[in-house]
Amino acid sequence: MEKIEYLTRNTVEIVTLDELKTVFKKEKPKGYIGFEPSGTVHIGWKICTNKIKDFLDCGFDFTILLADWHAYINDKLGGDIEKIKLCGRYMEDCFAAMGVDTSKVKFVYASDYVDDSKYWELVLRVSKATSVARVKRALDIMGRKEDEAEKDLSKLFYPAMQVADIFYLDVDVAYGGMDQRHAHMLARDVSKKLDCKSPVAIHTPLLTSLQASGRMTPVESKMSKSKPDSMISIHDTPEMVKNKLRKAYCPEKQTMGNPVLEICEYVIFPELKDESFLVERPEKFGGTLEIRSYKELEETFANGLLHPLDLKNATAEYINRILEPVHKYFEEHPENYNQMKKLKVIKNI
Repeated sequence: MEKIEYLTRNTVEIVTLDELKTVFKKEKPKGYIGFEPSGTVHIGWKICTNKIKDFLDCGFDFTILLADWHAYINDKLGGDIEKIKLCGRYMEDCFAAMGVDTSKVKFVYASDYVDDSKYWELVLRVSKATSVARVKRALDIMGRKEDEAEKDLSKLFYPAMQVADIFYLDVDVAYGGMDQRHAHMLARDVSKKLDCKSPVAIHTPLLTSLQASGRMTPVESKMSKSKPDSMISIHDTPEMVKNKLRKAYCPEKQTMGNPVLEICEYVIFPELKDESFLVERPEKFGGTLEIRSYKELEETFANGLLHPLDLKNATAEYINRILEPVHKYFEEHPENYNQMKKLKVIKNI
């Protein structure tokens, strides 16, 4: 597999593929993703950590921005900057626990560079190059609605700061989930006005809430920090994983908007590599079902040949296998997570 195929697998969007091919001509291209330190981590992070590993395998100089000032603006962890920084240290552990070689990435905190006047000059230049209306449309990058900026002016700073982060870090590729699209597109548009490097944008999917149903946008229906039953925490016990998946939205034969199938496609199958996905069933219901690809799984389910409960049970089994090394890591490195558990304000991201 060529590097370009490697980096673009399991993505929703590349803006643009031709520009990405040009980036690959550089000896050491730069990539980045930003995270707000705001609580404990869910299984959707597996999509991000796998893609970060792809960046590293493709020879990128990769930065993980732990956006503590942004989390403060967004009222995370009670707006307590010390709690936010603690969460950042816990998140560094999460990357290591989920298989990222942390010796090969750069962890940068926003507080590392906010005393640099050049950064704030970029924030102001970005602000002058865009409109209030455009900034308000980008507020979904922080999980906020446009009218929330009416009560708190700092919310309007956030999109300009995120674009300034991209320029300040001098990245060639900005990576994130689809919820970050507005910020990345704003950066591309503004770059033309400021004569800054226009970042290639790579977006991976957002896992749908386990409880999601109905007509919602991907951002609205994603696993929620405020609803623990909507997501699988990386710290959930095997029994908790099984119970959450048993209650998950998974209508018979329905493949669109099915959170259990999404977990299989974006979390489990990338881990299987050449292995088959095995569904253990009683002999009277057909016995063990061996599935060799996600497409085969989707077709089998759509045709009614796989019962939702059997799919949920198999999914829980594989998720628990994926979480075993994560749990082991935190057993050996419990300090930051134990401090996180003591915080009064703790939500899942």
